[in-house]
Amino acid sequence: MYQEILQKAGLSLNEARVYEALLNLGEVNVNKISIKSKVHRRNVYDSLNKLIEKGLASETFIKGEKSFKAINPERLKEIIKEKETALDMYLPDMKKLYKSVEPEAEAYFFRGVEGFKNYLQLILEQKQTVYFIGAKAFWLDPRLKHYLRHFDKERKAQGIKFVHLFDYEVRKDKPEILKLVGKPYKFLPKEYSSLTAVDIFGDYVVTFVGVKPGQLDEEPLQFVLKSKTLADGYRKYFQFMWDNCKEE
Repeated sequence: MYQEILQKAGLSLNEARVYEALLNLGEVNVNKISIKSKVHRRNVYDSLNKLIEKGLASETFIKGEKSFKAINPERLKEIIKEKETALDMYLPDMKKLYKSVEPEAEAYFFRGVEGFKNYLQLILEQKQTVYFIGAKAFWLDPRLKHYLRHFDKERKAQGIKFVHLFDYEVRKDKPEILKLVGKPYKFLPKEYSSLTAVDIFGDYVVTFVGVKPGQLDEEPLQFVLKSKTLADGYRKYFQFMWDNCKEE
């Protein structure tokens, strides 16, 4: 039940299974843990030792027999914070290395929902206004629900503004997006709707294909172009379209 989230918190599959078994069983011996977790007895010992090292389990002796029990799951949050603190120590130097070899112009693509999150991270890194052409409200895709809460909070904290030119259909089919992103926004004329969208921010132009109002493809694909000259040009195109669309 909790294996996936436990693995995301940094536990191996076997560690997650053993820890979940401990949560369910209380203070027990290795045999019972092995049966409940479906992890071989030999591997249970290894997982228990690692859980003890991480402060997620403890052992006791009862009548000469070793027993183990789980430590409060709140410890998981402490582990994540410890990792973040350790990472923060090295991030500045790592960023310098990244910037020192980053090209001024390049082209690549992001694939899948995790790739889409990388695109959102680019927005936060650039810290500049985002201009959306043919916006489809695909931020309403349920697969992005939890991540977007964090993203939207961060982008507002950084003062990153959005300016949307939505496809005509969004007004009728997905009006909830308007409250979510806020003004300013306009709508393209009906005859100019398409299955594509273009976002411009900082030095980037990101193109989406096969998108529909309110949802991403099953395996979304974003083409990323990095070029200050190109992005500046697209911003001029955006301004022309904005000036020629009616106010709402």
